Amino acid sequence: MKESMMDILCCPMDKADLELEVDREDDDEIISGTLTCTECGEAYPIEEGVPNMLPPDMRDDVPA
Repeated sequence: MKESMMDILCCPMDKADLELEVDREDDDEIISGTLTCTECGEAYPIEEGVPNMLPPDMRDDVPA
């Protein structure tokens, strides 16, 4: 995920802004980390460069 995507991403639950926490970065690509909603506090993982923006109740049902 490119950090520039932060300009267009928002929380799918309440459309609030997200804060980015980077765990691993390769050049200008975020490989792993977390996006956290500034309003509801819900956290969305970034895994292998892809943010998982599914609502929390839907994430557990998706096969890996």
